Amino acid sequence: MSVLETVLADLTAEGDALRAAVAGLDEAGWATPTPAEGWSVATTIAHLRWTDECAVLATAAHTTPGKRAWDDLVLKAIEDPDGFVDKSAHALAALPPADLLQRWDEARLALTESLRAFPAGDKLPWFGPPMSPTSMATARFMETWAHALDVYDALGSRPAPTDRIRHVAHIGVRTRDFSFAGHGLEPPTEEFRIELTAPSGQLWTWGAEDAPQRVTGSAYDFCELVTQRVHRDDTDLFAIGVDAERWLEIAQAFAGPAGPGRAPR
Repeated sequence: MSVLETVLADLTAEGDALRAAVAGLDEAGWATPTPAEGWSVATTIAHLRWTDECAVLATAAHTTPGKRAWDDLVLKAIEDPDGFVDKSAHALAALPPADLLQRWDEARLALTESLRAFPAGDKLPWFGPPMSPTSMATARFMETWAHALDVYDALGSRPAPTDRIRHVAHIGVRTRDFSFAGHGLEPPTEEFRIELTAPSGQLWTWGAEDAPQRVTGSAYDFCELVTQRVHRDDTDLFAIGVDAERWLEIAQAFAGPAGPGRAPR
């Protein structure tokens, strides 16, 4: 199985688990507030649906009509950079839950198929840097997983972690320099050694074994941290080196302005 197919399979599984968790909710359940300020369960699912639909548009931007549709979307984002995403989520959240889920199902399937069919070697446009199909699938996995945590927390029950979170850990490591730059800091010049224990007990590593700055601990805690779903103090992560410790204080794997993170438990 190719890397893209592996990520797509994991993305499908993560979306299926979240869908199953919300499918039987009543009206009050859909309105349940999540830890993300101002967002309910419905808003969260609406946001995932909207972003998947945006990604589908991006896969068609190499065609003439697709480029027009993508350019129109980007112009709308430019007109309201601070409120565009939230407004879209809140507008779609007002739909009946059955309609919202159906449209999300359609968007998820369309995204999988369009990423598979995307021209080899090309990159998709996005609101940040262009991405390969595999990078887009990985980014969609990260966002689906992180927002799913918000929904599970709102409903009072998280599923057991799986090794699918390796995709999130990978992005978290790759975006180290972005985290520093997003806070107006000069990224470290030296490589870090990252050693994370997966839910299965497997050890995942990045960087040279003799790198002086190191981060070790639970992969699950690391993934929560880089998606800003947990406060640094509530993780078991251990850092050696001033820059490594600073990174854990500001880590952010997703695009956009530096977020405030979560308060300590």
